[in-house]
Amino acid sequence: MPDSPLDPAIAARLKRNADGLLPAIAQQHDTGEVLMLGWMDDEALHRTLTTGRCTYWSRSRGEYWVKGDTSGHVQHVKSVSLDCDGDTLLVRVDQVGAACHTGDRTCFDADRLPLVDQPRTEEASRP
Repeated sequence: MPDSPLDPAIAARLKRNADGLLPAIAQQHDTGEVLMLGWMDDEALHRTLTTGRCTYWSRSRGEYWVKGDTSGHVQHVKSVSLDCDGDTLLVRVDQVGAACHTGDRTCFDADRLPLVDQPRTEEASRP
């Protein structure tokens, strides 16, 4: 990306979607709990790396938002990793309060889908 605010070595490794975005998974740094998925472009990633607070791009509102600026439920960044394909970010954070806008701890707490009954293999039945 020619106008990227990121270090050119980082920007060159990113595989963005057609809108210039990458999915960013927020994970609690000390427990491994998956908190939420947001979207980042180069500017949001740059802000995240330089401020220590997660900045996302809102696809619905078309603007940047810093997690916790409104709710107080801040994400303090501990580390940021790029996956092996260069198309997904893992942001390890210290989450203050709820991660989800619904008030749930994570965005994955409220709606668990039922699993279809399938024969269990010996390996799958081990704890």
